[in-house]
Amino acid sequence: MTISSFPPGLILVFGAFLLPIVGTYLRPLLVLALPLLTLWQVWHIPEGGSVPVTLMNYDLVIVQVDTLGRLFAIIFSLMAFAGGLFALNQKRILELSAAFVYSGSAVGVAFAGDLITLFIFWEIMALGSTLVLLSAGTLQATRAAGRYFLVHMFGGALMLTGIFFFIHDTGGIAFTAMKPDSVATALILAGVLVNAAAPPISSWLADAYPEASFSGTVFLSAFTTKAAVYVLIRGFPGTELLVYVGVFMIFYGIIMALLENDMRRILAYSIVNQVGFMVTGVGIGTEMALNGAAAHAFAHIIYKALLLMSAGSVLYMTGKRKCTDLGGLFQSMPLTAFCGIIGALAISSFPWTSGFVSKSMISQAAADQHLALLWYILMAASAGVFLHAGIKFPWFVFFQKDSGLRPRDPPWNMRLAMILFSAFCIGLGLWPQYLYALLPYAVSYEPYTNSHLLNSLQLLLCAGLAFFLMLPLMKRTLTISLDTDWFYRKAAPKIFNVLRNLIGRADTELRRGTMSRLNIMLDYLLLHHGEQGSLARTRSTSSMVIVVTVLLGGYLLFSYL
Repeated sequence: MTISSFPPGLILVFGAFLLPIVGTYLRPLLVLALPLLTLWQVWHIPEGGSVPVTLMNYDLVIVQVDTLGRLFAIIFSLMAFAGGLFALNQKRILELSAAFVYSGSAVGVAFAGDLITLFIFWEIMALGSTLVLLSAGTLQATRAAGRYFLVHMFGGALMLTGIFFFIHDTGGIAFTAMKPDSVATALILAGVLVNAAAPPISSWLADAYPEASFSGTVFLSAFTTKAAVYVLIRGFPGTELLVYVGVFMIFYGIIMALLENDMRRILAYSIVNQVGFMVTGVGIGTEMALNGAAAHAFAHIIYKALLLMSAGSVLYMTGKRKCTDLGGLFQSMPLTAFCGIIGALAISSFPWTSGFVSKSMISQAAADQHLALLWYILMAASAGVFLHAGIKFPWFVFFQKDSGLRPRDPPWNMRLAMILFSAFCIGLGLWPQYLYALLPYAVSYEPYTNSHLLNSLQLLLCAGLAFFLMLPLMKRTLTISLDTDWFYRKAAPKIFNVLRNLIGRADTELRRGTMSRLNIMLDYLLLHHGEQGSLARTRSTSSMVIVVTVLLGGYLLFSYL
């Protein structure tokens, strides 16, 4: 193996184990250097290069490089750098180590050339992300980590079962495009959709991510769902079912985010919403749509991390996360508010931001395929995104009423991370050709046409007007929004308790009835076979001769007849 073909993700994974043992002065340098070294390796590893490893008579392709995999590996490495910069103040070394294992395994997923390698890195991601969540150290985080781990083990079990069936059916393990027309591929798709936070198991994301630390949520937002999008683009392009799944995710995320009071749960639901756009693009399946899904995943990681950095900065400086406890922070946290607004504009696809040049490719793909209804749905959804993430988050956190809180902007490293990703949001919006050059297919799309600009600005203006007209309805109260996780968090324990009581009572009655009948049987046997029983008495020889004679006579008579 040459240095040029060394798996880039392993730089982060192996480097993660160095973080706990190096000194406090060297650790920040290592946190920043490892992602940059990974990014350098991702950029320079030759396309088509592979690292074969034999396992159980199968040749695993640890690294298989092409344009799509390199695109996702680049953004995963950038995210590891910005997340590490933001988290330099994090005192829990476990979180930083787990985050690097998590991000390194995501890079491993992007370069996996076979299904077994994909699954191995997939499960390392689940373990790393669970530890990131668990390292927050609170009771809520511990419980959420347990639920998170169980959900992802379920998804991993679906994928592994599908891989076993796939190997049995085809005899191969190559990770290529497939159709969910068999049990094997359907199970693999189901396992991937669990990580994508697709229905009906979407609520794990909003349940878990907001319970992580101020920096842990930034890492969690970037890798799991976007690695799932990558696998969908690679493995299931053009699967029509994904159009319906994606549309459901879009509106599910919008509605739940509009109901939320917790600023980080608002942004968590908006992850589901945005991934829904990507899943829809994969379902359309044209080159334009797949380019759009990949570009939007790239842009989404940046602006979503920026939004969560802004929210994490507020949490770090105030200790509060509910919209009802916040407001007026723009007065003392101007940089955090400015960067949060940049992220909000980008997620809303405002012109001259990264979201505008990526999400619009998916809508254009729907128009190119004459899917008029889907195009209208995506336009309506874009307005909904502006309502919940573009306006609601910055308005209730930084403006609205004055909460009386006067925290300063966060430490320099957190400010620098936000400025870096703000620059990316604006830079990709102004010069989209650099992003388009990284996409898997040739791009002939021009986002800045007069009609597109006019339509987008009209849509955003109308959505903004609707928000302020409905502001009394938008104001949050100290309430908790119920989601489908209610069924396994609240309903399931109650159902199990009822079943336990019913089964316990049935068991008690069954035992009582069985023992009662057994006692009756024993009494009967004792009556006839006990010491004083009729069959236990001593008989005279003459009476026994008479009995034998009668029995013999009956036998002879029966034989004669």
